[in-house]
Order: sequence, then structure tokens, then C-alpha cells
Amino acid sequence: MTNNQTTNKLGEPPNWQQQLPWWRYLAWFIVLLMFSWFWLNPSDNHLMPLSYSQFKSEVKGDHIAWVEFRDDRISGQFNQPRTQPATDGEKTYSRFITTLPPVQDPGLIALLEQYEVEIRAESSEAHWLAKALIGALPWLLVIGLFWYATSRMQKGLGSLGRGNGLFDFGKSRAKRFRQSDSKLTFDNVAGLENAKRDMREIVGYLKDPQRYRKLGANIPRGILLMGPPGTGKTLLAKAVAGEANVPFFSISGSEFIEMFVGVGASRVRDMFDSARKEAPAIIFIDEIDSVGRARGTGLGGGHDEREQTLNQILGEMDGFDQHEAVVVLAATNRPDVLDAALLRPGRFDRKITLDLPDKKARRAILDIHSADVPLSDDADLGRIAALTVGFSGADLENLVNEAALLCGRENRETVDMESLLNARDKIVLGGKRELIISEEEKTLVAYHEAGHALVASQLPTADPLDKVSIIPRGHALGVTEQIPEEEHYNLRQSYLRDRIGVMLGGRAAEQLVFGEVSSGAEDDLKQATRLARHMVTHWGMSEKIGPVAFRRGEEHIFLGREMTQQRDFSENTAQIIDDEICDLLKGIEQEITGLLKNNRERLESLAQALLEKETLGAREIQSILEGTTNLRQEEIDDATT
Repeated sequence: MTNNQTTNKLGEPPNWQQQLPWWRYLAWFIVLLMFSWFWLNPSDNHLMPLSYSQFKSEVKGDHIAWVEFRDDRISGQFNQPRTQPATDGEKTYSRFITTLPPVQDPGLIALLEQYEVEIRAESSEAHWLAKALIGALPWLLVIGLFWYATSRMQKGLGSLGRGNGLFDFGKSRAKRFRQSDSKLTFDNVAGLENAKRDMREIVGYLKDPQRYRKLGANIPRGILLMGPPGTGKTLLAKAVAGEANVPFFSISGSEFIEMFVGVGASRVRDMFDSARKEAPAIIFIDEIDSVGRARGTGLGGGHDEREQTLNQILGEMDGFDQHEAVVVLAATNRPDVLDAALLRPGRFDRKITLDLPDKKARRAILDIHSADVPLSDDADLGRIAALTVGFSGADLENLVNEAALLCGRENRETVDMESLLNARDKIVLGGKRELIISEEEKTLVAYHEAGHALVASQLPTADPLDKVSIIPRGHALGVTEQIPEEEHYNLRQSYLRDRIGVMLGGRAAEQLVFGEVSSGAEDDLKQATRLARHMVTHWGMSEKIGPVAFRRGEEHIFLGREMTQQRDFSENTAQIIDDEICDLLKGIEQEITGLLKNNRERLESLAQALLEKETLGAREIQSILEGTTNLRQEEIDDATT
């Protein structure tokens, strides 16, 4: 979205006297030159062409009133209009034109005088001047363009860093919004109640700063929005500008950086100067980690363009006077890599964490994004909210849009529950693959997924099953989906062990039924190993290791300092950690194998049902495990839906 008024700097009206470039004068010159050319060289379309012999015959017939000599041409006028056949009918001419022969005719003048034909002559000096100007025009254009580029380069090199860099490189790229450009308010932001509470304080200050100044309160100069992608950081910043009804300058951190050192700092100065002129105002820097990473990491030293830009941001935020009502909002997914000087009080005083929405917030988000979507009577947004644990606001918006696209593809008038569920499966599991697999592989996948489902139903703290399918989706040949009844914020050891058990259930079922395992458990093993390593090295869930946390081997930046060491434990400890992880996974696998042996009949029933129906819902799985296999057809359809 852009402002309707053209600006040459952020928030400043253009100076049209300075905006009139030299090429406009050149355009007027070209128009004048073309007019003079056509005026000096009238069109020949209204002249009757005659050969030289015909011309002399017309003179002898006393049909010519006057003639005019110009270069090698003779034009003139008949005594009476002449008619001549043409392709589009007969055309009448009152004038004619002919060309003189290469050999001079000495008797032509005497012939014209004999028949009293008026003789006129015209100087060709102006004609040659026009030709010379036309020939010189390309050179004038080349010289003009060269002069323009040279002057702009000299101006840029002479003022780089003062906001007028080479071809305006130093000018801020920030987009400027007003309340009229966007109607976003806090009502358009569902959930995030704590964040909105803090932001309302900022809005109150921008609307009435004197009320806070009388109490001796100073508004935070900077507010850092932190959270996973899609949680609404940019949306919340725009809502603040909409509520406060103040100018809103939005820019991404990567837009400061160019190949020339000093351009980023120049853009920062230009943006902050523009915001100060229109205060109260809001500056929003999205993805600030692209320019605000910790300094002193050895990448480019003190002359690195990124560090120069960061230094300028720090200086500008320190330069705010207390009476200046300019608030800087910034968003990032990686607060751990930001420079410590950027996070200290006086710059980004307040840090707001935006979490993934809970069930209540997800329902509110779905209501907002489905406001313009025609929903059918069976569309249950409450159930969709319960089935979308871990979805961000952007994911929920995408879900509603995917459901609408599916209904549009099938020419439906409304968006029903089936479309919403299919859209959710497409986002979580991936789209269905047109993959033809053999019966042997299909049987292997069925037992693998049946193993996951059986273990999930038998372990006491495992998340409830939602569906099992052997239809290939995304990169998987089959899926077993569990939906937690509520969000987990603190994971207990028993829950984690059962979670690993469900991951290993498919591989254990293959080993039990076929006597060997396949490559289909690759992703299960990766997730199980990662979770087991966290249990041992991060959460102190190993009796042999004890209550100790060990950092992994990758590099990490914390509070402006780069951790370059590969690991903070000895080789002997690393061996113990590896042994503990292997023992943990093997022990859980043995327990799961015993559970599957004790429930072999249920495993067979689940696998056969999957081979027959390909997809089983939670109610069907529960009925099979309880020994009830003859469900009414309507119950099966309802469970599948």
C-alpha cells in the first residue's frame, strides 16, 4: 500500500522546480525541430506526380499556372483541377510535382516564358539547416545522457552518506502508511492479549503524550516483538499504527544493506529524520536480525556495512529526545543473535514475546479469517481449532484459504466441514500423491502404521489418536496422527518416553511381523533420537548423567558473544551420553515390542482394516481394539468425516 501523494522524500512533498530534468527541455526542442521539418518539407500526398515529359506536355497545352523550383524538384499548380484514377477511386489534384532530369534542359525556361507560366524559386538554406539538425540529434542525445550520468555520479560521490547517495541509494526505502491506508486495529488481531495490553499503553502515549509527561513517565523508545514466524508481529505493529492514527514507516532490515559502505547508515538517518518531522510516528523494522546481529564476530571487522548500519541505528535511538513522540518497533524470530547494545534499556526497553495461539485464540483467529467466507451449517470452527494445535495465525489463515480453494475447485457454493478437514490434512500431512505401490509394500505400510496406532492407544500418557492412513501424502507413505487434548507447556518424563514409544512402534511392528525392518522408519528414528538426546543432555532425565545440561556442538551467539567452542564436555562424557541415548532407545523399543506381542491380534485387525479402508478414524480404531468390528455404516462415515 502506498500513499496517494507522490513524495520525493518520506513525508515531504515534491519540489517540482527541482523535479524538472533537462530531458524535458530536450523533448520540447525535438518537437519544435520536427514541426519546422514538416513545415519546410510539406507532404507530397496532395500533389499529382508527373513525369518530366508529361510536365512539358502540360506546359505546351497551356495547363500550368505557375511553377516553383526547389533543388531537383519542380512543383506547381494547374489552371484547372485535374482528375486521375486511383486504387480507392478517382482523385482530384490542383497541384503537381515532377523531378528534373540529371542532364540540364536549357530550353525549359524559354518554354515556360513562351506560355506565360509564372516562375517561382525558393532558397534551400533552411532546408539544409533542418537536415543538419536532424543528423546531429543522435549525437546530442548521447552527449546529454553522458552529461546527466556524470553529474549524478559526481553528486552521489560528493554527498554519499547525507541522504542523496548515488542514484538516491542513500534515500530510505521505508514505506509510509497512514490510517486512511489501512483500517487495521486491535480488533483485527485475535489472541495476543498480553501483547495488546502493552501496545495499548504505547497507543495511549502517542495519542496524548502530555498525560504521561505530567506523571514523569517516559515512553519506551523501542519495543522488540519476538516470536515464531506467523504469530502476528507485523500485523500487531500495523494495528498499533491504526489505533494511534499516526504515520507508520515500515521497512525490512535487509533493505538497509547495499554493496556500498555507508549507504545503510544514510538510509537509517533519512528514515529517522522523516519520522521526526511527522512525530508522533512509528518506525517498524521487520526482521531486524538481518542487520542487528552481534558485532565483533570477525565478519568484515569494523568497516563491515552491516555493522555501520547497526551503529547508526544505535546512535539514532540514543538521539531521541524525551519530548519526541517517535516509537521504534522491531520484529525478529531470532532474538538470540541480536547485539547486546541493541537490547539494553534506552534502546529496546520493552521486549514482547508472541507465542503460538491457544485453542481459544485459534477459534477467534478462525472467526476473523472466515468472516468473508460462506460457511455451511456443518462447519465446526471449534473442532477445527481443537485439531490445529501448534498452528500459527498465518497457518490458520492459510487453512481457511485452502478450504475455500478446494470448494471452488469442486464448484461448491459454501465451505463445509469436509473441506476444512481436507485443507488441514493438506497443510499438516501434505497433498495426496498419485503413487502406485505394490501389494507387498502396501501391506508393509499397513502393519507399520498399525504398530504406531496400537502403541499410541495402549500407552497411558500418549496423545489420543485422531486418524491412521496408508494413503501416500507428502514424503510419507502412511501417517498416524495424534491430537493432544490440550497444549503441553511442560513435558514430563513419562510423557516423553511414551512419545518415543509411539515413534518406535512402527519399526517394532515390522520386526515382529516380517522378521526384519525397512527404511520406512527413517524419520521416526530421527525424531526419537533427537528427543532422547534432549532428555539426556538438556533435561537431566538420565540417572547416570544426572542433573547436568550439556550444550550441543553447533555455534551459537548469546548476548552478543559468539560461542566458538564445539562442545563443553569431555570425550569421556560424550561417550557416556551416546551410551545413555542408545540404552534409552533400546529399552523403550524392548517395552514396545513386548506390548505388540501381547496385542498381536489387535495389530492384525488394525492392519487388515487399513488394507481394506486405507483410512481409519478414531472411533473406528477404538471399535477394532475393543473387538467390535461391525459398525453401522453411518457411524463409519461420520468417523471418516
